Amino acid sequence: MVAPPKIAVVEKPVVPVVELWLSTADRRLKLEPQPDIAMSARGKADADIVVDVHKTYQSMVGFGAAMTDSSAWLIQNKLNALQRAALLHELYGPPPNLDFNMMRLTIGASDFSLKPYTLDDVPVGDSDPSLEHFNVASNLLDVIPTVRQILAIDPQLAIVATSWSAPAWMKSSENLIGGTLLEQYESVYADYLLKYIDTYRKYGIPIFALTLQNEPAFQPLTYPGMAMGSEQRTRLIANYLGPKLATRKPFTRIMEWDHNWSHPEQASSVLAYPEAARYVDSIAWHCYEGSPYAQGRLHRAFPSKDAYLTECSGGDWASSIHGELLWFSRNLLIASIRQWARGVIYWNLALDENHGPHFGGCANCKGVITIDSKTGEVSRNDEYYALAHFSRFVLPGAFRVNSTDTDKGIANVAFQNTVDSSIVLVVVNSNAEERHLSVVDDQSRFEYMMPPKSVGTFVWSQYPGLSLIRRAAWWVQARMAKSGL
Repeated sequence: MVAPPKIAVVEKPVVPVVELWLSTADRRLKLEPQPDIAMSARGKADADIVVDVHKTYQSMVGFGAAMTDSSAWLIQNKLNALQRAALLHELYGPPPNLDFNMMRLTIGASDFSLKPYTLDDVPVGDSDPSLEHFNVASNLLDVIPTVRQILAIDPQLAIVATSWSAPAWMKSSENLIGGTLLEQYESVYADYLLKYIDTYRKYGIPIFALTLQNEPAFQPLTYPGMAMGSEQRTRLIANYLGPKLATRKPFTRIMEWDHNWSHPEQASSVLAYPEAARYVDSIAWHCYEGSPYAQGRLHRAFPSKDAYLTECSGGDWASSIHGELLWFSRNLLIASIRQWARGVIYWNLALDENHGPHFGGCANCKGVITIDSKTGEVSRNDEYYALAHFSRFVLPGAFRVNSTDTDKGIANVAFQNTVDSSIVLVVVNSNAEERHLSVVDDQSRFEYMMPPKSVGTFVWSQYPGLSLIRRAAWWVQARMAKSGL
């Protein structure tokens, strides 16, 4: 038999390309994939943005939002089982879903609860220093089942827990609203927080980090809260909470401050005491006053302490009349990450069309999504797309890498994923006109005309042709390996 002739196979080289997803402030585009952008050799010409993967900064934990009582109640009561499963998978499932992997929980009620409560409420005039009446009954119908369903999607979810108020019997005001924690109950309050961690763990919900008090320099007038000065926080960490947490496994971190950028001296005064500083993992920040540059200044003073943005809310107020996509992408996400944030957590994950339900507090805050309380229809707000431009592409463990800090209304931040070495560059053009953009890395270059008032996520890899779908599959395998599945 005559052997068939050999056919020469010529393999065409894979041309490296940049994948791009784009959103515009006019909502014409919402995280829409764009045609691939061809790359060329770097050459010697100057570029607007130089990405240097050899100069690395913080590793990323992730992005997400708070599962407030209001959010959990809406998800459990205004969505049917199929709607709920689909929404939670969309928000917490791996790419091409949003892949939210951080969450904030409230220990007891916040302003976004249906009623005020703590986890150890007793009749007026009584006290419970042994915490015999501690219980999480208020969370059993909404918060706990919702979080458990999310953990089934993402077992690596990093949860930050925060108390708005100690039980009334521990406070100077004898009320959940206002007052301070009495010094005689500092040890008991630490035990109260520990009991929360232990109880939630029994329900299969691990707590990644704990803060002592939400916004400790502010005493709200219409919802639970209390003042907690830096001296008291120092004592609580150094004498009670820190030593007790240090002996526990799995380990729960302590985040200090949990309030605005405008008062970094509050956190630095706690870190000035070695007895407390040794137990503090990181500083939690809110966005409502001051500048994210406070994060950078504190990190330079205490380089071993990480930073997280743990609360920022959008809303229907005058400054948001033209939308909030650009502000959240540029001022919150890019700016805080360039100032060392390892994670960014928005405030409410979900609210209804009336900005609630809520008990006092903010009357016009928005969630990442809006759930119609009559129909269960889900609307995705500007904050959804701002966060998605990061969470879908910047995988846990990615490193922020150096990129040229541009001007002329262009802001950017760059990352390299450890899963596949892909590079992610998020760019915001705040100008009313399109802007030409040139980007280079070690070997390659690309050009793009950035539309006016837009956000773009550019992704490319040292392995040409590695698509988002393949990266998603790769990440699922890595996640399952971490979970021991």
